[in-house]
Amino acid sequence: MAYNNLLNPQRANSDVEDIKIKSDYLRGSLTETLADRISGAIPEDDNRLMKHHGSYMQDDRDLRNERNKSKLEPAYQFMLRVRASGGIVTPEQWLMMDRVAHKYANETIRLTTRQSFQLHGVLKWDLKNTIREVNDSLLSTLAACGDVNRNVMCNPNPDQSDIHAEVYEWACQVSNHLDPRTRAYHELWLDGEKIIDSQDTDEEVEPIYGKVYLPRKFKIGIAVPPSNDVDVFSQDLGFIAIVENGKLQGFNVSVGGGMGMSHGDPKTYPQVSKVIGFCTPEQMIDVAEKTVMIQRDYGDRAVRKHARFKYTIDDRGLAWFVEELSSRLGWKLDAAREFHFEHNGDRYGWVKGSNGKWHYTLFIQNGRVKDVDGYPLMTGLREIAKVHTGDFRLTANQNLIIGNVSSQKKKKIEALIEQYNLTDGAHYSALRRSSMACVALPTCGLAMAESERYLPSLIDKLEPVLDEAGLRDEEIVIRMTGCPNGCARPMLAEISFIGKAPGKYNMYLGGSFTGHRLNKLYKENIGETEILDTLTPMVNQYAKERNDGEHFGDFVIRAGYVPEVLDGQQFHA
Repeated sequence: MAYNNLLNPQRANSDVEDIKIKSDYLRGSLTETLADRISGAIPEDDNRLMKHHGSYMQDDRDLRNERNKSKLEPAYQFMLRVRASGGIVTPEQWLMMDRVAHKYANETIRLTTRQSFQLHGVLKWDLKNTIREVNDSLLSTLAACGDVNRNVMCNPNPDQSDIHAEVYEWACQVSNHLDPRTRAYHELWLDGEKIIDSQDTDEEVEPIYGKVYLPRKFKIGIAVPPSNDVDVFSQDLGFIAIVENGKLQGFNVSVGGGMGMSHGDPKTYPQVSKVIGFCTPEQMIDVAEKTVMIQRDYGDRAVRKHARFKYTIDDRGLAWFVEELSSRLGWKLDAAREFHFEHNGDRYGWVKGSNGKWHYTLFIQNGRVKDVDGYPLMTGLREIAKVHTGDFRLTANQNLIIGNVSSQKKKKIEALIEQYNLTDGAHYSALRRSSMACVALPTCGLAMAESERYLPSLIDKLEPVLDEAGLRDEEIVIRMTGCPNGCARPMLAEISFIGKAPGKYNMYLGGSFTGHRLNKLYKENIGETEILDTLTPMVNQYAKERNDGEHFGDFVIRAGYVPEVLDGQQFHA
């Protein structure tokens, strides 16, 4: 099947496409590069391929000037992302992540907004051992980054635990089906032998992706109403579980979401996906495969900023996609069924599932697991993992669920939670518990401003405003990123800040509490003083003039601060 642009002489491939074409299914020169101990860096071509193996090169930007003055190369290191479909891992896998974080990384674990782990500060010569230990625990870094389907997200703890178990199994099946088939991962990291076909060395080993993989990354999320914690409308492909009479009937299918954009480029924009129909559980793998293949064949391979699936659909039209999907499937989706979302946040503390097991959701600010004075979070979780017989569930909001706790173990785990001063965040404001931030500085090379390190202090200054207005317990979704790539899904938040320059942010308002609507630029390139001066009267007005049950994002639209944005093509209008 032809790949769009690759066979079109009128449009040149982007440089990344050429790198993938020459890579021999993601091998490139990585073997030689990793063996070179002269430098802690790798060439950019190999860095592009490394993403498909779950890692990419960074440097500590806090040390750049100092090392430059000392005529040393930057403090190169690698971010390593570990996939866990649906965000569920065993206590043994948690202990493995803790161990490798201390052995090879910066002694912290980052819980991502895609229910994955990130390690930071891994050196080039430690990558192989780190990945090997991850693999030995039956987790993987393959396809955690790169131009492939990423970690499949899934609601980790809906009200119906038995339904979650069923949905989670389907999420794993979709993820496994879309995994890359190249043997390069095993050869590079696990000492697997290279397989050579003497009859045809060019044999296609990627039945879904082909030799050049996708034009850009691809994301899938599965939501179980009433929770939209996975922000299903931000996904390239979303599945919304339809439950009737306590039984999983199937999934509504949504397509064309995506968060990333570029400052100053109106041709780039975030988008929310559109629901196009309904499929049974047994049909969803076929739907996922054919959707990925359509993006493989029609996505833009010339301009990477225009290569996401949302642009493929917006350029050609939703009706075109539905027809193309039906043609490839050989059948049509049924009409979409009714569903209702109530929130996209986490429910904290102890919850008893329908299977009689208990789940405890911890608030972990911005997903960073580490020990600090008075709050030995990492140590506490390590000790819990040693006695826990259930699982750990990474949420889409960077928090952690100690899952499937038996009644017999509950008292022991409660004692450890108290001993190590772990928290469900009940003493925090609802604003803080509804916050998310990306990593940003000092490790992310794309960051224009602080995010993880700054948002908590900004919330410190907003909390007195909320207290005075009587809104301390009012959930308001607030998110911050250091750049417009959208890693913390800021374009869906009721209040968001996207980094523009050191200490400066674009401020957006009007996303929905249930995650179905984009927000809108309200003020550009502002610092902390103007942020506080802007939000203080707005928060006070909301406290006085809101309707019963009206969320902040809905209020700012009704009050005329920003218009409603239901389609990304109006995001910049």
